[in-house]
Amino acid sequence: MTFLTFVGLSLAVCFSAFVQGSVGIGFALIMAPILAFVAPSLLPITLLMLMIPLNLLVVYRERKAVDWRGARWVMVGRFFGTFLGIWVLAALSLRQLELAVGLFTVLAAVIALMAPPFNPTRAAGLGAGLFTGVTETATGIAGPPLALLYQHASGPVLRATVALCFLAGEVISLVILAASGAVHAGQITAAACLVPATLAGTVLSRLSHARINGPALRVAVLIFSIASGVILMLKG
Repeated sequence: MTFLTFVGLSLAVCFSAFVQGSVGIGFALIMAPILAFVAPSLLPITLLMLMIPLNLLVVYRERKAVDWRGARWVMVGRFFGTFLGIWVLAALSLRQLELAVGLFTVLAAVIALMAPPFNPTRAAGLGAGLFTGVTETATGIAGPPLALLYQHASGPVLRATVALCFLAGEVISLVILAASGAVHAGQITAAACLVPATLAGTVLSRLSHARINGPALRVAVLIFSIASGVILMLKG
């Protein structure tokens, strides 16, 4: 990785952490396509590692708003989805993984943009958890299904609950991926180098999370994700 590439990735990571810290989603949607362009071998390990401090800080900041009941069902589905995600990761080549990242990005973003309103239920939580288990373990992307689940909740509830589900899921995925031999030193080194940018973006989001128009910014992030996902699929 060249110095200019590192600087560019650091700025992208900082911005992505700022977006997710402000509205509840966005980090993986922005960073997964970028990493797949620049260094696909870092997916999904580096992405999962970077999201741990981000989501830990968001959960702590808005811990009083967590929907613990809904989060439990999401985590159950997330656990079982992890094993399907490992199969997807093992079955795909780097080029196929690029296609998968692009496809999952587009599908998840379109669903989140177009789905009608509904209240979180046990079945919906299990389904969202299962889907995110597959996509996050294989590609690092998990935000849109969970944001869709809580899209009509208040900002603090969405951010806190989604961050908690992310955090638990990331730990589960990393443990199982490490046990399967999918974690390598280069991925860990890249994550360690980019953690300061993650922390900076998350801290900056404290200045804006109560002021930013969450739905409008979420739509903007998802539209950007659709465009980047399409480009990534064409590249793959």
